[in-house]
Amino acid sequence: MAVARKKSAAKSKTRIAIFDTTLRDAEQCPGGRMTLEEKLKVAHQLARLGVDVIEAGFPYSSPGDFEAVTRIAKEVKGPTITGLSLCRPDCIDRTAEALSAGKRVRLHVFLSTSPQHREGILRKSKGEVLEMAAASVARARRLIPEVEFSPMDATRTEFDFLCQVVEATIEAGASVINIPDTLGYALPHEFGELIRKLRENVPNIDGVTISVHCHDDLGLATANSLAGVLNGATQVECTINGLGERAGNAALEEIACILDTRRELKRKYATGIVLKEIYRTSRLVREITGMPVQPNKAIVGENAFAHSSGVHVDGVIKLMKRRSSFEIIRPQTIGREKTEIVLTSRSGRKAVKHRLAELGYDLSPAELEATYQRFLELADQRKQVTDEELESLVADEQRLAQEIYALDYLHVVSGGTTIPTATVRLRRNDETSQAVASGVGSVDAVYKAIAQLITAPHQLLDYTVSSVAGGTDALGEVTVRIQDRAGAVHSGRGSSMDIIEASAKAYLQALNKLVFRSGLGGAAARAKRKKRKRKT
Repeated sequence: MAVARKKSAAKSKTRIAIFDTTLRDAEQCPGGRMTLEEKLKVAHQLARLGVDVIEAGFPYSSPGDFEAVTRIAKEVKGPTITGLSLCRPDCIDRTAEALSAGKRVRLHVFLSTSPQHREGILRKSKGEVLEMAAASVARARRLIPEVEFSPMDATRTEFDFLCQVVEATIEAGASVINIPDTLGYALPHEFGELIRKLRENVPNIDGVTISVHCHDDLGLATANSLAGVLNGATQVECTINGLGERAGNAALEEIACILDTRRELKRKYATGIVLKEIYRTSRLVREITGMPVQPNKAIVGENAFAHSSGVHVDGVIKLMKRRSSFEIIRPQTIGREKTEIVLTSRSGRKAVKHRLAELGYDLSPAELEATYQRFLELADQRKQVTDEELESLVADEQRLAQEIYALDYLHVVSGGTTIPTATVRLRRNDETSQAVASGVGSVDAVYKAIAQLITAPHQLLDYTVSSVAGGTDALGEVTVRIQDRAGAVHSGRGSSMDIIEASAKAYLQALNKLVFRSGLGGAAARAKRKKRKRKT
C-alpha cells in the first residue's frame, strides 16, 4: 500500500519544463559571444543537464547563428531545439529552414504588445499588432508543427489586449504561450496574478503550455518565475548563471534547486534537471563566455558552500551528517565536491582544529593554542589563510617547541647607499645575547649576526625562498640547509609575512638542530658550563 501511495504521489506532480536560452538571450549580453564549436559544446552539456528545450539562437540575425541552430538541431539529441524569429515572413521562413534538419524542433515567434513598444517602436495600432501576431503564428505553424508565441513586454501590456493577443495566437496554432517580463519590471505578486488572470480569462488557454520569461533588472527574475509557476505556468525560460541582456535572466540553477529543496514545492512539482550536472554546466559556460560568476552567487558562486564565521563553522562541524543547520543544499547535490571551510580571522579555534585534522595533524591542546594564536596574527593581515599557510604555521610551532635559541629581537637597516646592518637578540632559557653585523644584503647581515651568537662551526649549503600562496601579501617561506664539521646536514624552515624574519627563523631552526644533535644544547653541555663556572 505504501508503495502504491508513493507512485500515486509521484504521478500527481506537475511537470515543469525548463527552457534554456543561454545560447540565445545570454549570448546577447556584452562579451557573451560564442563560436559555433563552443555553442555545440554548451548545447551537448545542456542535454546532459536534462533541459527540455534549448533555444539555440536567432537564425535570421546572422549566418553564424543560422549555422549554429542548424547544427544543434541536427546533432543534439534529447531536448527540443528552438530558434527565435520576428513576426516577419522572411524571418519565419529562415528560422524554419534552420530547424528543418532536427527531429524535435519548435519555432518561437515574438512581437511587442505594450503601448510603449507599439507606439514607440512598431508604430502600429492594436488591430495591426493583433493581425501580425496571428498571421505570423499561422505561417510558422504551416512550416514547423510546434510553435511558441511571446507577446514582448507583456507585463506592461493592457490586460484586455494581452488576452486578445493570447487567444488569437492560440487559435492560429501556438501550442506554447510565453509571458515575458521583458524589462524585469514586475513584482512577484503582480506577475503571479497576471498568469492566474490569463488562465481565468482566455477561453482557449487550457490546451496550451504557459511559459514565463523573466529578466532580472530589479533582482526579481527568479522570484517572478516562481510566482508564475505557483499560478499555473508549466515552463520556465532561464539561463545558466543567470546570464542575459542587461542584468540577466532567471537563473536555471536557482529555479531547479528551489523546486527540489523546498518540500512543499517538491511534493507538487518536478523537473527533468540532473542536479549533479549543474556545477559542471555553470563552469563550462563561465569558461567559454569569459563571464565571471560573482562569488556570492546563489548555488554556483564560489562562496555558496563556503563558511568562515565561527558560529556557522561550528554548526557545520558538529552536524557533518546533518548540515541543515547552516546548509539547505548539499554541495554534492549540484556536483560540487564538498563544503569548504574558509579560514579567516572570524573562524575560531574549532574551525582551525577541524581543518588541521583534515590535513592530518593531531595537535595537543597546547600546540593547537600556540598555532591558533599565530593563525590569528596572520589572519588579521590576510583575507583568508590557505592550507599551505596553515601547515607552515604548524611547522613553525613545532620548530619553536624544539628550539634552544629563540629569536627575541630583529632590526635591519638597508636600502639605497646604506650598508645593510642587522641587530639580532637571541634568548636561551632566561638569558639573552645580542650582536650587530653588516653584510652585502639584509639576509647576509642577519645571518652574520646570528653566527656571532651561535658559534657552532657550520657551512651554509642552500638558501631557498618561496611564496606559500599567491599575492604580495602572501606568507613567505624560507628553507636553509647547513652542514656541520662532521658532514651532517641540518635543514631549517621559517615562515612569516616578512621574508627577512622568515630567513632568520629558518637559519635558527637549522642551527638549533645542529646544536641539539651535537650535544651542545643538551644535558652534557649544561654540565660542562656549570663545571666551568665552579672552577672560576
